[in-house]
Amino acid sequence: MNSIISVSGLGKAYASGHVALHSVDLDIREGEIFALLGPNGAGKTTLISIICGIVSPTSGHVLVNGHDIIRNYRQTRTAIGLVPQELHTDAFETVISTVRFSRGLFGKARNDAYIEKLLRDLSLWDKRDAKIMELSGGMKRRVMIAKALSHEPRVLFLDEPTAGVDVELRKDMWNMVRHLRDTGVTIILTTHYIEEAEEMADRVGVINKGRLVLVEEKDVLMRKLGTKTLTVHLNSPLATIPDALAGWDVSLGDDGRDLDYRFDARAEDSGVPALIGALGEAGIGYHDLSTRQSSLEDIFVGLVHSGDAAPEALAEGTGA
Repeated sequence: MNSIISVSGLGKAYASGHVALHSVDLDIREGEIFALLGPNGAGKTTLISIICGIVSPTSGHVLVNGHDIIRNYRQTRTAIGLVPQELHTDAFETVISTVRFSRGLFGKARNDAYIEKLLRDLSLWDKRDAKIMELSGGMKRRVMIAKALSHEPRVLFLDEPTAGVDVELRKDMWNMVRHLRDTGVTIILTTHYIEEAEEMADRVGVINKGRLVLVEEKDVLMRKLGTKTLTVHLNSPLATIPDALAGWDVSLGDDGRDLDYRFDARAEDSGVPALIGALGEAGIGYHDLSTRQSSLEDIFVGLVHSGDAAPEALAEGTGA
């Protein structure tokens, strides 16, 4: 699959000495939804701002649709739509006026049919003559997306797109993002909502302390890093882990009524049968068993807390 964005050796250091990015390499494939995850201050917004031409890099190169972001600024900026985290809107303008104006900023000819379709797709057509100051926070964010798409870009950056949006509207926006991808728009989103990435993304990148820790297909990442947890629902609660289970990776939950065992589902010997046998030998009775696959949130937390680099065992999975 062709790369629509190619980042090579990208670094950013500020005059204060703070290094926001450390030699980042990343390729974004055309037509994918790419989720960039990381804690506050990890470098997500800096990376996006450089690609969009808002911040100048200290080192490295970025190509957007084959054009260099510095030498070919006009071509690259026209190819990109950006929805920032902060809601910056013209409070006294109407919805349709501000979207038309955004299109004109990129030198695009007026196209009322396209603007109407865009506003309808974003459930904004009925609000087209309303002043932006009259809209709810969720509607204002939709206006920001409409402005970013007004000039028909091939790439859309969404920086925390559902921040402050209620659950119902968030799901509507997920559907909208999928629809945009289906029309050929490449989506790059940053998010604090791990379920957002798990629900929508084709690939996931994790950035921490200015370093790209890992880039992987979401499903492959879940299989590669995810563990399973077997929960044994006990007949009687335990106060502590019995000595007979001291050698097992087990913990107590639900006030001692559950015994949790973490294991690698890919291993030839998961250890589950042996654990069940050990419970019987120890006289520990149970009435039910259940298993749970690690979520993307579990994986993300584990990566961020593992240090600046991915574990050695994952080295071959860190490329784009």
